[in-house]
Amino acid sequence: MSASSAIRVLPALARPLTETVALLVFSRRVFAALVGSLAARRFPLAECVVQTWYAIRVCTLPALAVSIPFGVILALQVGVLAQEVGAVAFTGAGNTLAVVRQASPLITALMLSGVAGSAICADLGSRRIREEIDAMEVMGISVVERLVVPRMLAIIFVAVLLNGVVMFFTILTTLSISVVLQDLPPGSYLASVTTLAQPSDLYLSLTKAAVFAVICALVASFKGLRAERGPTGVGEAVTSAVVTNFVLLFAANFVISQVHSTFAGGPIG
Repeated sequence: MSASSAIRVLPALARPLTETVALLVFSRRVFAALVGSLAARRFPLAECVVQTWYAIRVCTLPALAVSIPFGVILALQVGVLAQEVGAVAFTGAGNTLAVVRQASPLITALMLSGVAGSAICADLGSRRIREEIDAMEVMGISVVERLVVPRMLAIIFVAVLLNGVVMFFTILTTLSISVVLQDLPPGSYLASVTTLAQPSDLYLSLTKAAVFAVICALVASFKGLRAERGPTGVGEAVTSAVVTNFVLLFAANFVISQVHSTFAGGPIG
């Protein structure tokens, strides 16, 4: 590689590293602001309630719309595989563990990133280009404490609740498909679930949902507050936030699953 080519490549490689460092610094500021606002009893509870209700309204129906067809596909694929390997008795356990450990937190995270996360990024980006953020900073108001912290806690709360709703409807869908289309007895289906499923699987699912929510809120807020160049910049920030969230969520899912498998034993969660 020539010297001129290396000079052109270096900025392209340096930008992701710079963004990663800036995101880590921003995350530290957010958690410090959270602790400070709680300690000083000035946490913006009203803003958190508003953001929680908004996230519930915009995320619930899309999540259910994705969870039901996903449950249908999962039930058909697991049912066919179970018949081929002679493990029909464990169809219920396979479906349920796949939903609890993987499908439910991932569906929740993707809906939060694509819907609530993009809304947070667009809102903060619009405030940035309208110079509202600059005005708050001039008045000495902590933007992170007033705008980012309540949104992050709202997303975490909604993620945990939505994860349970998605889990219930997806499991119900897999049960219905297995019983109606594959002629599996409901009793044996549920018996296999109680045999293999453990409370740790539920804890893993809730932990994933909460961690994914933190990532979603931090990335969306970080991208929104750095929006530039007017409405076009806001659109670019939203696109970048969604793409970055998807990449980080799948990476975090792998890391959490591998850690759980290493310390809790059993198959990768």
